[in-house]
Amino acid sequence: MKQENIRPGDLAWKCCKCGLKLEPALVTVEYLGNEFTAELPRCPGCGQVMISEEVALGKMAEVEQILEDK
Repeated sequence: MKQENIRPGDLAWKCCKCGLKLEPALVTVEYLGNEFTAELPRCPGCGQVMISEEVALGKMAEVEQILEDK
């Protein structure tokens, strides 16, 4: 996954815990013992990651299906 996972509006969000604006960041995502890196909006303070509905139901669902089919 690349920068295409971040829409311009995603970076307008603020972390509800820290109040800081989200920034693009490389994060490690793990599923069924497999890890991959994706650039997603993340709070620079606490590290909380935002996964948009579009990414969760699109690209992440595709990866999930590929891993489950193995």
